[in-house]
Amino acid sequence: MSDPGTIAVDEYLPHPPAKVWRALTDSDLLARWLMPNDFVPEVGRRFTFRTDPRPGQEFDGTVHCEVLDLDPPRLLRWAWRGGRLDTVVTWTLVAEGRGTRLFLEHAGFDPDDPIQRRTRDLLGGGWRSHVLARLRETLPTL
Repeated sequence: MSDPGTIAVDEYLPHPPAKVWRALTDSDLLARWLMPNDFVPEVGRRFTFRTDPRPGQEFDGTVHCEVLDLDPPRLLRWAWRGGRLDTVVTWTLVAEGRGTRLFLEHAGFDPDDPIQRRTRDLLGGGWRSHVLARLRETLPTL
């Protein structure tokens, strides 16, 4: 990772962009692979994700979000605020062969804040090893 304030993930998924987009923007499907939520795909819409609190990261278990940009089925961007974080998550989908190249960027971590550095490291590993693995497991069921 070259930018200490950003998590960047590049993942090929053997599913068409429309299917991946549906998994990213349907609240029930999003809950299956990410977290329980009240997401609605509308710019300006506020929503939350709920998970286990992490007192060591000063996180109460609620991620407060807002849809910042939406360009179906190519781009989804939301604010991600929880604990000491005030970050932005961007999903970019690019058709590639019979599948989709999915780019995830989670940006805005303060590299000078030890709690945010630790959170970035935890989330970076989580996005790569757990979250996207659950997305890969969910897609064939759609």
